[in-house]
Amino acid sequence: MKTQFDQALQDRLIRYAAIDSQSDETSPSSPSTAIQFDMLNLMVEELKEIGASDVELTDYGTVLATVPGTAEGPTVGFLAHVDTAPQFNAAGVKPRLIQGYNGGDITFPDNPDLVLSPKEHPYLAGKEGHDLITASGTTLLGADDKAGIAVVMTLAQHLIDNPEIPHGPIRIAFTPDEEIGRGVDPHLPQDLGVDFAYTLDGSDVGEIIYESFSADRAVVTIKGVSIHPGWAKEKLVNAAHLAAKIVQTLPQATMTPETTDEREGFLHVTDMSGGSSEMEIKLILRDFERDGLAAKGELLRKVCEAVQASEPRAEISCEIYPQYRNMRYWLEEDMTPVDLALEACRANGIEPISVPIRGGTDGSRLTELGVPTPNIFCGMQCVHGPLEWVSVQDMAAATNVCLTLAQLAARK
Repeated sequence: MKTQFDQALQDRLIRYAAIDSQSDETSPSSPSTAIQFDMLNLMVEELKEIGASDVELTDYGTVLATVPGTAEGPTVGFLAHVDTAPQFNAAGVKPRLIQGYNGGDITFPDNPDLVLSPKEHPYLAGKEGHDLITASGTTLLGADDKAGIAVVMTLAQHLIDNPEIPHGPIRIAFTPDEEIGRGVDPHLPQDLGVDFAYTLDGSDVGEIIYESFSADRAVVTIKGVSIHPGWAKEKLVNAAHLAAKIVQTLPQATMTPETTDEREGFLHVTDMSGGSSEMEIKLILRDFERDGLAAKGELLRKVCEAVQASEPRAEISCEIYPQYRNMRYWLEEDMTPVDLALEACRANGIEPISVPIRGGTDGSRLTELGVPTPNIFCGMQCVHGPLEWVSVQDMAAATNVCLTLAQLAARK
């Protein structure tokens, strides 16, 4: 069960996870938070230490580097993102190693009431004997996507230390702000300079993902009529009431994240802020098909129009902004990078799993911009919350798949 990569992966993830690098969708900066530079600058330092070439931190906050090729072949990219999700506390992460997991419930030292149970998480039940890494119970771990970073760094060091391994040029990229949909700067496709690439941003062993959600975000603004409540009869228009009406009018039983799965899309209210005079509702819209995504946007607009018609003294606006599109639309035109990843899995005795991901990656946007970029597993589980964990041996499996993939690409 132990592999040559376990110690390096374990040490890297524990080191990276302890660094707070959470992104912030409310920030206009790029990267959205200054603390992401703690990871970005560390990546520059470590890439130079292992002997990577062309190491740079771009002005848009992406770290780029090269592992020179030892054989003819296409230039292949491997990417991971440095930011962690803004949905849960990421300050003061205390990673801990559970060696030789015994198959039972996992408890957390800083939150005794929190339990990670194999009964509720069947994937965990299959990891008896593995070395697991979790946080301490009050933060997320950040394996999304620092497990991916650990895999890419371990792959890069192994290739540099073993120049007898035949592979084409390898380009590495560590991006900021993936969790808030801003990971891919328009300059990245050209600066990366690859024939195709892979994000290391998946979960279960064997996942090779080439289909993602298409995504938009929406902002609904409601301006009411403000007046002293003592003299408000037939004059006050309460923006908070209208906001609540909009949310309640949207389909609650059939089109929210908690009521959908598989290929079903959703409308998800992520934030509501303001008061009686003005409110703002933020939403994300998701669907696997363009038509389905457009229909959800139209539904939201119609609900806003209906509530506006019920109270003409208010001002209600609905703005919808594109985020990313299903990578399948472009990858199905040339499945070469997908086929190579599937072959690399099988060469390592792993049966690949290719199911639509109910989310997106930097690869979704990169693929849309002309760089075919499917997604490869790196072991992360229960992400964006305090139960997050990862198996060191799952990360090692991902490293071996990427190592095989690099060699397979050079033979094409």
